[in-house]
Amino acid sequence: MQVSEKTYKGIPASEGIAFGPAFLFQAVDLKIPPRAAAPVEQELKRFEEACQKAGQELEALKADVAKRTDAGTAAIFEAHQLMVADPMLADSVRSHLEAGETIETAVQAASQEIAAMLASMDNALFAAREADMRDVGRRLLRILLGIPDTSADGLKTPAIIVSQDLTPSDTTRFRPDLVLGFCTASGGLTSHVAILAHTLGLPAIVGLGEEALSHIPDGSRLILDGTRGELVVDPGPGTVDRYEEMKRQAAARLASIQTTMTREAVTADGHRVEIGANIGDADSASEAVRFGAEGVGLLRTEFLYLQNSQPPDEEQQVEAYRRVLEAMGDRPVIIRTLDIGGDKPPPYLKFDRELNPFLGWRAIRICLDDQALFKTQLRAVLRAAAGKRALLMYPMISSVEELRAANALLAEARKELESSDIPFGSNIPVGIMVETPAAAMLAEHLIRECDFFSLGTNDLTQYTLAVDRTNERVASLFQPLHPAVLMLIKKTIEAAHQQGKWVGMCGELAGMQKAIPILLGLGLDEFSMAARSIPEAKWLVSRFTIARAKQIAKQALSLPTAGEIEELMTGVLTETRGESEK
Repeated sequence: MQVSEKTYKGIPASEGIAFGPAFLFQAVDLKIPPRAAAPVEQELKRFEEACQKAGQELEALKADVAKRTDAGTAAIFEAHQLMVADPMLADSVRSHLEAGETIETAVQAASQEIAAMLASMDNALFAAREADMRDVGRRLLRILLGIPDTSADGLKTPAIIVSQDLTPSDTTRFRPDLVLGFCTASGGLTSHVAILAHTLGLPAIVGLGEEALSHIPDGSRLILDGTRGELVVDPGPGTVDRYEEMKRQAAARLASIQTTMTREAVTADGHRVEIGANIGDADSASEAVRFGAEGVGLLRTEFLYLQNSQPPDEEQQVEAYRRVLEAMGDRPVIIRTLDIGGDKPPPYLKFDRELNPFLGWRAIRICLDDQALFKTQLRAVLRAAAGKRALLMYPMISSVEELRAANALLAEARKELESSDIPFGSNIPVGIMVETPAAAMLAEHLIRECDFFSLGTNDLTQYTLAVDRTNERVASLFQPLHPAVLMLIKKTIEAAHQQGKWVGMCGELAGMQKAIPILLGLGLDEFSMAARSIPEAKWLVSRFTIARAKQIAKQALSLPTAGEIEELMTGVLTETRGESEK
């Protein structure tokens, strides 16, 4: 029976338009059959064997994802490996076994309890920790039940994947040549499906809602607009024609974009800005260069601290940083110091349970408390910077006192290297991430004590709006284009420019097409984003004069709601893309 056309609105998570049938994804049913529990040690042996097999599966999955995307995305599965080996999980499983449960029920209960604990922490330093723990628990349970991972095998022809939610394991199980796009009822902009879809260059919508999901039959014809967050079910001929024209224009724009990818980012009237990449290792650096990155606006160093049972020593860090710097050639690389917290603690740091670790012991606060750990990293960065264009950046600064304390330790590290006659980068610029309202409000004071700012808009948005970006119930309230956020960005840029210093941005907003004209108009000097976003960002910058961008920014800041700003920018982009067709 023909169903009349219906359009549902979700959260746009990855840009692009896809046409195709719906593939309704259902995860494998992991029903636990009743049985009597064996002796505890016997059940524990099965748990250890399952953990070993899970580790092997995750290693293979990580390698496969790294080939298809980048090492930074594949690091999701490094996190899963750490969770499998986490003593907290093993201890919880043993407690359940000692209470007379089977290993299957023990693993299910333990993983759900830890996931619930992570959710209650209200922490978003690393997105979707709760979902990761549930994914790990399902993997272990599936192995214990002897069920093969065939959940994605039903996809035989190209389709748009529609599901309640998708774990990282689910998302990467699909054959990439058969996936046209992703659509989930739950999730937010920082959910794993959004991150992976963006990295894979596939359109995606998240947070569509349960009601919409119930009205999408398997195999129904769909149009997925990841740019606007619209899903059209059983579209009529007129709607199909309209979206096909939009897709044709996007393809023409892409051809134009390819010609600007390796050029400098310059506005239509010759104003130079810099567009770089956010990366996590040397492999990601090579990919960034391929997509036209003019530098690295954010090198995350956490990968070194989360992959081992001991903190990386100075030599390990020097080698890792040098590999990235060499991959980038003469391009600048901003190295951010350790930014971790209680949502994903390394085993060698003791974290007390915090009700809200996102407001607790993390990032620069950890480093200033554990000065030996911090100074080891500072020495390593200084040594790696010798003869290279490296910059150093502290995360989570919220006061002048913190910045001064960090700089004092940096001065000590310099003196130690100098006295030992060890070569190092003596004039390395030092900046801070502006990711708290406190830092933005203190910008005029902080900029006098450092060389540059980099706006971390993911955290700045959720701190400003009091919205946990991983909490699905309030995901719609996480609005990077909220006027309050834009006002703090404007204040930060103005404070730096008054002192003759530059401002970058390494949050998701820097790569958001609706935001780029506003940020240009506000005077942002450097944009750093996912590597795949760079070509279109350069093209978009080239379409605006600074005068027009300033006019757009002024108009955006005059509007009282994020929705009105979104509407304004949708019109701006439509007009700009239309002009490119003439």
